[in-house]
Amino acid sequence: MPRRTKTTAPDEEPEEKKSPFLPGRPISLRTLGDYLDLSPATISLVLNNAPGVKSIPQETRDRVTAAAKKFDYRPSFFARSLRRRQSFSIGVLVPELSDGYSVLVMNGIEEVLIEEGYFYLTASHRRKADLIEEYPRMLMDRAVEGFIAIDTALQHSLPIPVVAVAGHRRLEGVTSITLDHHRAAELSLRHLHQLGHRNIAFMRGQTFSSDSDDRWKSLMAVARDLQLVVKPELVVQLQMNLSSPELGYPVVQQLLSHKQPFTALISFNDIAAIGAIRAFRDYGMRVPEDVSVVGFDDIQAAAYHNPSLTTIRQPLHNMGMTAARLLLQRLQMERGESKREAPDQVTIVPELIIRESTCPPTAGKRVRASRVR
Repeated sequence: MPRRTKTTAPDEEPEEKKSPFLPGRPISLRTLGDYLDLSPATISLVLNNAPGVKSIPQETRDRVTAAAKKFDYRPSFFARSLRRRQSFSIGVLVPELSDGYSVLVMNGIEEVLIEEGYFYLTASHRRKADLIEEYPRMLMDRAVEGFIAIDTALQHSLPIPVVAVAGHRRLEGVTSITLDHHRAAELSLRHLHQLGHRNIAFMRGQTFSSDSDDRWKSLMAVARDLQLVVKPELVVQLQMNLSSPELGYPVVQQLLSHKQPFTALISFNDIAAIGAIRAFRDYGMRVPEDVSVVGFDDIQAAAYHNPSLTTIRQPLHNMGMTAARLLLQRLQMERGESKREAPDQVTIVPELIIRESTCPPTAGKRVRASRVR
């Protein structure tokens, strides 16, 4: 009896190319392998972009990717996590999400983590000591592998790796990324001094801010070097926990109430500087013709405020990228995948960005934007 041969209609897929998908059931790695006539291990290497994937021909990789897309196959995150003993999750601690400083740092963190296939969970603690203590435990319960703490005053070490942005406390297992505040103080004070300012007012940061003490000590050290007299009546202290220009408005009102003459103000940050400029204007003073103002951070709004703000630039986006890379480096070292140790501290160099909010004390000429390192 002759052997029967199955024929295929012109619009019908060959047997080996028919869809392996069954309604109501997710497609498995093995089923996808049968469809492509490839081993599940090969498909897993391609879809997880594993280190050995380059040994697989590009044509095969393209077939795997196309089939996974066609049948909406997604690798099992839990299987991947158990296999590699990784959660691919990072915890990020921030004072608050709307703060311009934190947003720019987080943009850099996100860029690196997404590129490396990591997910991150963010907790905003509002600088409350109980939340700073509790949130790391809650995130560790959710299996994060490490932390990035942004301007967060950690009181003790944690059992997993940590990178702190603007972290000034030396803790076991914590890599700190800090700005060179002495250099920042030199840039801001020498700029005003060279313009001819001698009566300079100062705005100190809130006591809960990680940078406050170092920044103030650096300013006072440079003031001594320049033989500038810092008058107590020309020093105001920020108190409120705000991320809006309202932060700087009341302290400048307080400053003006002392009736002590001054020609320039060094603000703790850009947000407070913008509030200070408004307070000066409401008092009938022009910036920079009557009083020059220097900010700190170079947030996005600084260049677009009127007048545009002379400020100390922290490369916040790059600081976030550096923090993420250092944390991943430490995780690789802990897993034995790398022998390269992460440093305990990384110091970032600031820049002075000269815009329109500073000029000589008696001249109304504006200064063109430039940068000094």
